[in-house]
Amino acid sequence: MAKRQTRQLTPEEVLETQFGGPDTGIFTDGSCDPNPGPGGWGWVWVADGEILDEGNGRDPDTTNNRMELMALIEAFKKLPADQDLVAYSDSQLCVNTINEWAPGWEKRGWKRKSGPIKNLDLVQELYALALAKPRIELRWIRAHEGTRWNEYADALAAVGA
Repeated sequence: MAKRQTRQLTPEEVLETQFGGPDTGIFTDGSCDPNPGPGGWGWVWVADGEILDEGNGRDPDTTNNRMELMALIEAFKKLPADQDLVAYSDSQLCVNTINEWAPGWEKRGWKRKSGPIKNLDLVQELYALALAKPRIELRWIRAHEGTRWNEYADALAAVGA
């Protein structure tokens, strides 16, 4: 297990120092510091350790959860619908939202028994993209454990922020 860095690595430094985890998939991350505050998102699509595509962006006034959702949205927009792919997020909230909770919320008219759904606009957009691209599986991956491509997505998000 890799030790969490005290200084944010650049994408180039990640490639030089991090080697663990899967080498094929889509890896996404969002960041916001302070939270709320300025934030960024990033994603990278790799196959056998080679970068096929990547993207990042920023929002001057946002939250960490919104940036996590935006990273997934932007990745899903770019990915083909006709391939079996795995998209990784280190946000359990995002993964659970799309894989477990959104189907029930949709059935109830986008209502939650315990109150309003936070970031509903982004949740609905990501859920629609996930339904339109059912061959993309969304999985959780542990953050800051030296997983090369998750760390790379984190670095892209920091560049965006």
